[in-house]
Amino acid sequence: MTAAAPTPEPGRTDPRRPGPTATYRLQLQPGFTLHDATAAVPHLAALGVSHLHLSPLLEAVPGSAHGYDTVDHTRISEQLGGEPALRALADRAHAHSLRLIADTVPNHMALPAPEHLNHPLWHVLREGPDSPYAHWFDIDWTAQPGPADAPHRGRVLLPLLGDRLGAVLDQLTLGKTAVRHQEHGDTAAEPVLRYHDHAFPLRPGTEHLPLPELLDHQWYRLAWWRLARTDLNYRRFFTVNDLIALRAEDPEVFRATHGVLLQLHADGVLDGFRIDHPDGLADPRGYLRRLTEATGGAWTVVEKILTGDEPLPADWPCAGTTGYDALLRIDGVLTDREGVQRITEDTAHILAAPGRASDYRQAARDARREVVRRELAAEIARLGRTAARACTEDPADARQRDHPGWALTEAVAQLVAAHPVYRPYVVPGEPASERDAQSLTTPASDAPLTAPAPASGPDAPLTTPADPAPAPSDREQLTAALATVRDLALGRLGRGPARDDFAARFAQTCAAAAAKGLEDKAFYRWYPLLSLNEVGGDPGHPGTTPEQFHAWCTHIQRHWPTGLAALSTHDTKRSADARARLAVLAEMPDAWAEAHRAWSQAAARHRTGSQPGPAAEYLLWQTLVAAWPIDADRLVAALLKSVREADRQTSWTEPDPAFEAALEHLARAVRDDPALTRPIGAFVESTAPYARSNTLAAALLHLTVPGVPDLYQGSEEPLYTLVDPDNRRPVDLTGMARRLAALDAADPAAAPPADLAAEKLHLTATALRLRRDRPDSFMGGHIPVPADGAAAPHLLAYRRGDDVLVAATRLPYGLHRGGGWSATTLPLPPSPSGSWTDLLTRRTFRPGPLPVAELLSRLPVALLAA
Repeated sequence: MTAAAPTPEPGRTDPRRPGPTATYRLQLQPGFTLHDATAAVPHLAALGVSHLHLSPLLEAVPGSAHGYDTVDHTRISEQLGGEPALRALADRAHAHSLRLIADTVPNHMALPAPEHLNHPLWHVLREGPDSPYAHWFDIDWTAQPGPADAPHRGRVLLPLLGDRLGAVLDQLTLGKTAVRHQEHGDTAAEPVLRYHDHAFPLRPGTEHLPLPELLDHQWYRLAWWRLARTDLNYRRFFTVNDLIALRAEDPEVFRATHGVLLQLHADGVLDGFRIDHPDGLADPRGYLRRLTEATGGAWTVVEKILTGDEPLPADWPCAGTTGYDALLRIDGVLTDREGVQRITEDTAHILAAPGRASDYRQAARDARREVVRRELAAEIARLGRTAARACTEDPADARQRDHPGWALTEAVAQLVAAHPVYRPYVVPGEPASERDAQSLTTPASDAPLTAPAPASGPDAPLTTPADPAPAPSDREQLTAALATVRDLALGRLGRGPARDDFAARFAQTCAAAAAKGLEDKAFYRWYPLLSLNEVGGDPGHPGTTPEQFHAWCTHIQRHWPTGLAALSTHDTKRSADARARLAVLAEMPDAWAEAHRAWSQAAARHRTGSQPGPAAEYLLWQTLVAAWPIDADRLVAALLKSVREADRQTSWTEPDPAFEAALEHLARAVRDDPALTRPIGAFVESTAPYARSNTLAAALLHLTVPGVPDLYQGSEEPLYTLVDPDNRRPVDLTGMARRLAALDAADPAAAPPADLAAEKLHLTATALRLRRDRPDSFMGGHIPVPADGAAAPHLLAYRRGDDVLVAATRLPYGLHRGGGWSATTLPLPPSPSGSWTDLLTRRTFRPGPLPVAELLSRLPVALLAA
């Protein structure tokens, strides 16, 4: 590690290593390794990006297609080619004037099978709380009785068994296995306890015990997987049991888990970092400060999900977010808000079947409460125990004592379920921000305290009260507990180990509740228009006005000009071009209603009784439009994931085989029935001109708004992918390189791109090269250029600096219905060179009023340079 350089101001990077002008995300996996990335360098350099954005690089679970399940922080993944391959990639990238940034996973590691792949965790399972790695993981040792000879020391619950222990006892066997230790490589075979693919260490000195007694003497408790919901005592990533959380706030853990990446940065191999899930960290700001100090100010962005008008904390030393806020504004300004409302009114009866929410707000509220009551019950219970300890932590202060345990736990549950954004950012010893104080005050005042809560349903108590039905005294106790828990969460009751722990863990649990309740549950339940349901979005408030769009651009340019802007990522539920198709539906709600109803009638012969039901069927029709043409396997996989996440008719933990079989049968039958594929294909074709306009407009906005555009692999051409793992498949970069070379050899004025794929590729390369060649223009201001005339609301135009002007069509179907551009003009400002050239068509225009119909006669967008 190099000596620390002076810490840059928040939002600024080390000037010795300037930030990117554009990045290109490569999803590394065994099917696309660092060697494949090296082969793609010439194409990506020709495309015009400045940095390759690499998915996680450290050793992950064997076969991992994403890399977020790290098992070893001491080495670059050998599955991807290892450190030599990474250094070779960097060398070739540097030779083409490209640099590398890496996705970094500080929040968690994998709990793999076999377990010895994660050496620190293996050591903890073998040695218990005495292990030097015990402080690496966020384990509540007090929540589980310890081994038979040390019952007060605790142990780790491992919910990995397929049934209750007694039912699978005969599947546990003793044996030996070679274990790789980070300190001294492979060792002689160690005794292990095996369960299918799992291999658990044995506490020294217990190998000779009979099996039941041996189990009772370990530092871990093997348990039925269903106990995770209520009894789990380690923090995890959201609700994923096999991703165990790290305590990155510990300086030793930070050094050990970041050492390889920091050395690669010091060696010039890596130039920057994307930080995965910072909201899972105990202190995101503290983590970023430590990273900034260790790297001397490397360009760093954070996967921070902002809700509504929530700002990125100004005191975080980073360049900005990973760009979901840009995605929402770009999609929003290209979406017809009134049309979405009409679709919502038309489909509400489909999505709001008996017992379901009647609008998105109710769906979101119900989903968060369900997650808190069920999936996060163990986390809520732990917070309740921590709150109880915190209330008695100060022997000189008795004011918070004698709260019933059930009331503290219920208060925690209600505040977590109602928190309006991802999480608060309370730092023990510092005053809570006004925003955090407000976010924790408002939900408490809205909690149902004045009347007995029903025994079931969305308004039921989130935890179990003292009596079957709350009595008046119960409500009084809950009111008092809410005030205390709120003060604990805001750090207002002073310092102490339990109080500090509560504030951090409360915030981390809020983030998990938001992600699982909204994006992984409510979004799969309420979907009048699927294109609205992306990370950080609010399907209940669709659309962005041009005025709001420009205001956001101005804010980003002023505060976070080198953060990322994204349209498609490895986590988007639908790629940008799939969403561009769906956005057209908002402009033609009546035609869309007529189409999907006709398809539903034609599909009646393929249904299995009443299954899968109208809500799942409506999901099918939208998915077909978004990804057409799509093969049956991809379609079925996306549908099954969606309905399992929705957790209504079926789920991951409580599958309904009959429902899932009916849905799969319907999807495959529809895909194979010409009587349905013909009208679906015809509908997609009829809307293609407007989807084309949306695709090109979104791409141009993405590449020219303030911030650094982050392209997802393959998105330089139309990409119609669905939720992961569909969107993480390798793409044919070699073929795209050939097509780009052919476009470069042609004259766009004499031989314009022949189809949408060529148009998008040409637009992408043209805009990226302009950013590369004129960085000062794109670090300049964002200046709206309003059009004049009846069709002016359909044109979004702005300047970047003095010599770049962007024009894009919005709501193209409405423009068509209204008679086109007619006499609408765009006032071209004076040009430093005396004229403006549309780089996409090579046509030149003089300053002054320009008919938009002339400007956009060939393409629905224009990129003008002086």
